[in-house]
Amino acid sequence: VQLQASGGGLVQAGGSLRLACAASGSRVRLNDMEWHRQSPGRSRERVAVITNAGGTNYADPVKGRFTISRDNAKNTVYLQMDSLKPEDTAVYYCAVDGWTLEYDGNWSAWRSWGKGTLVTVSS
Repeated sequence: VQLQASGGGLVQAGGSLRLACAASGSRVRLNDMEWHRQSPGRSRERVAVITNAGGTNYADPVKGRFTISRDNAKNTVYLQMDSLKPEDTAVYYCAVDGWTLEYDGNWSAWRSWGKGTLVTVSS
């Protein structure tokens, strides 16, 4: 399964961006879908997660400003980012846990990462 992230770019502080990450592949079921970010000199951190039941959880720095959602028909996860701050500048990665139905009838679990999209917030 491949993940294709899009929507990054340059925005002024206080502005908004919407990221999208689409999972391609057949005979798949998607479980948790996540957004992570990594800025220079810092370790990667999970920003938000949404379960296949729609439950969500956010990192404290983005609570109240970011909203994660998913479209199961399109196998796509979104991250709406509002009230952006310069400290939100980072490469954003999507990650998905899921299963693939193999031709022998068994389900195999996997975790896949997208390549990342750069978000730059200017002050």
